[in-house]
Amino acid sequence: MLFPTDQYPKLRAIDIRHVVHDGHPSLLLRDPLQISDRFLVISQGLGPALLFCDGKHHRTAIAGKLRSMLGVPVDGALINDLVDALDEALLLDNLRFKVEHERTLARYRAAPFRPPALAGTSYPADPAELRRLLDKFVAAAGPVTPAPPTGRGILSPHIDYARGGLVYAQVWQRAAEMVRAAEIILLIGTDHYSPEPVTLTRQQYATPFGVLPTDGAVVDALAAAIGEEYAFAGELYHRVEHSLELVAVWLQYVRGDRPCPVVPILVGTFARFLDGGDPATDRRLESLIATLRQVIASRRALVVISGDMSHVGPAFGGAPLSDVDKEALRRADEQVIDRMRAGDAAGFFRTIAGTGDRQNICGLPPAYLALRLMDAVEGELVGYAQCPADDDGTSVVSICGMVFG
Repeated sequence: MLFPTDQYPKLRAIDIRHVVHDGHPSLLLRDPLQISDRFLVISQGLGPALLFCDGKHHRTAIAGKLRSMLGVPVDGALINDLVDALDEALLLDNLRFKVEHERTLARYRAAPFRPPALAGTSYPADPAELRRLLDKFVAAAGPVTPAPPTGRGILSPHIDYARGGLVYAQVWQRAAEMVRAAEIILLIGTDHYSPEPVTLTRQQYATPFGVLPTDGAVVDALAAAIGEEYAFAGELYHRVEHSLELVAVWLQYVRGDRPCPVVPILVGTFARFLDGGDPATDRRLESLIATLRQVIASRRALVVISGDMSHVGPAFGGAPLSDVDKEALRRADEQVIDRMRAGDAAGFFRTIAGTGDRQNICGLPPAYLALRLMDAVEGELVGYAQCPADDDGTSVVSICGMVFG
């Protein structure tokens, strides 16, 4: 049975990547929520058809729209097959997707904890093996004097350990006493896929080292401040997002068998602010910050920012980087780091927004929120690296580690 939304297909917010398939430029379409494990690879030439999957065009009219746009014949049966394939992969915003979304969300919430999504693939699932891996990174970093336990926050990368392990070790060793002294830890990380500005969860995060208990009372207070429906609209992104998981592993590694309550917060895109906007005008963000400040005032809290720096080069749709370009990138990163070091949330945002976020800094949303939250804080740069992001060494992800006292 077809529902009206099936006749007027509407594409969800999905992950679309350029790939080469059988020697031809293609598009890989994937569900970022991973409700479905299916993915589609379509010809790049079919890409414009996705523009008309907006809920406003009847499926039989899309071929005609493409014909007018491209000036070439378009097979209506091919477009019909594409829409059916999108539906079967749960990539359309329709009843079929909504039913599966609710089932998946119910299972996620009913589980005893959020299982680590990357254990066994990105890092070892066996705790002893994982500890040996992190021990190697710490040994490679050499002696690091811990900062005083009174420190208020840290910035950690969330790139994979294979590329960022040294910077992880530098910052988490520098922050070790701060981490061990904390009575509650606010985990604030990049949400790479959700269109929601802020996403909460009441679920607990697990790693191979154990389960981190989520402070439900704080989550409830945050949800009340920003609105329950708004707070949990994108909750399933917690299930698959790696940014909090990769710092949670280091958190437990440093604390050992002394878990403490955490508050997991994912922060989505700031794109809506980059063209002359100001995140300080967002009523819900301000309510979130005000509520979190009450938490900080009542307990010894540590703010953990999980965010990487720049994403540049062909892997991210840009031009190949030369050594000269990489040095220029370092200088540009230093301007952003300088504003974090000064605890200047507004200046940090303006520095990035002034370029239209040309460097694709995925740590912008969580770092801005954390700087606003900590207020009048001073940062110390502990480590910096430019990590390769393609086989030719012409794309990089830059990362850094900082502690805030």
